[in-house]
Amino acid sequence: MRSILEDPMASDEIKIQRLRHFEDEARALQRAASESAMNPDDGWQADLRCARMALGARRIRKGAASL
Repeated sequence: MRSILEDPMASDEIKIQRLRHFEDEARALQRAASESAMNPDDGWQADLRCARMALGARRIRKGAASL
């Protein structure tokens, strides 16, 4: 994520697109983890939270309703 935010060649619009893609992937992985026997604290929640914070989220929702 840091490489996305610090890319001097990318416009703000491109950075936002990349962060949204990262957020989508993190959400999908989190959803898959919550529906399987995987460890519930596998780090996907942290990735999703970081992506949302980078996109300017003021408040991060938690729980199944946020998936």
